[in-house]
Amino acid sequence: MKLPHTSLEGKHLPVMIDEVLKICNPKSGEYIMDCTFGAGGYSKEFLKFQSTKVVALDRDNYVIEIANKLRNKFHSRFTFYNEKFSKLDQVSSDKFDAVVFDLGLSSIQLDDLTRGFSFKSKNELNMSMGQTKRSAKEVLNTYSNKDLKEIIKIFGEEEEASKISNNIVKERAKGKINTTDELVKIIKKSKRKNFKKKIDQSTKTFQAIRIFVNQEISELIEGIINATKVLKPGGKLIVISFHSIEDKIVKFYFKNYSKNHSRSNKYLPEKINSLHLFDEYKNKIIRATSKEIKRNPRSRSAKLRVAIRSANKFNDPEELRNKFKYFTDLEKRIA
Repeated sequence: MKLPHTSLEGKHLPVMIDEVLKICNPKSGEYIMDCTFGAGGYSKEFLKFQSTKVVALDRDNYVIEIANKLRNKFHSRFTFYNEKFSKLDQVSSDKFDAVVFDLGLSSIQLDDLTRGFSFKSKNELNMSMGQTKRSAKEVLNTYSNKDLKEIIKIFGEEEEASKISNNIVKERAKGKINTTDELVKIIKKSKRKNFKKKIDQSTKTFQAIRIFVNQEISELIEGIINATKVLKPGGKLIVISFHSIEDKIVKFYFKNYSKNHSRSNKYLPEKINSLHLFDEYKNKIIRATSKEIKRNPRSRSAKLRVAIRSANKFNDPEELRNKFKYFTDLEKRIA
């Protein structure tokens, strides 16, 4: 599938690339997995180091053309899979020095108004990142008021979710909600004006619908679990997140499955030492510099966390799945 706007490739700026390169240290000939290829920003930077090899994944068909260009240029040093990153352990049996996730939307997805991700669009509601079972239009027109309210409130952390879902149901009773701008009008009608807030009134609802359509929470949980399987001892798991749900998941995983995890109850025995998946974890968020934020406003909300894989055998982190089961069960909900 060809890109509708090839100029979008050039507009994409990889978030915190300097920090990622410093962590990965590709100068020494690392083997890196780029789980969110997008416009290829990270992969291109890694491949500037002659000894480095990259395996990249992306569920989005729109990026295949960009990936093919890199494959033609770098041959055996670059491999691409048009696949969800939750299946990353199925595409390669190799072990990696670093696995990188840059979560959220790529510029290719956001800036292409035909795909319905942006509230500036007047096109059909879609919001699919690729390989999804439902569209935003289907969700808005078929899911119950209760389900819509829960989706918008939980995934968008939207305080006025009830008013928004009520008005969606009222409007669709008059006729199908088909386009992005129709949804924007409903949201604006539903929300109280707050001139102090800088973000657009539609941001949280759009985030919620997008997360639900693409099952982004389930993808993230399975993605970081499977990334742990393919890392070498001492390998780095790097995750850049853009909203609080993602960051809570990453923080919980790194913190609770590291050598220096804290006990919830001091009278309970320590977990068996051989079960920890990561070496001592520094509970530290790395943020973009003010210089980068000025150049790339998207980086403003980015949070980077990194964990170092231990030499222990992989043990399935069941506690992680259980902790966020409410989110993943909500994503599986059928109209």
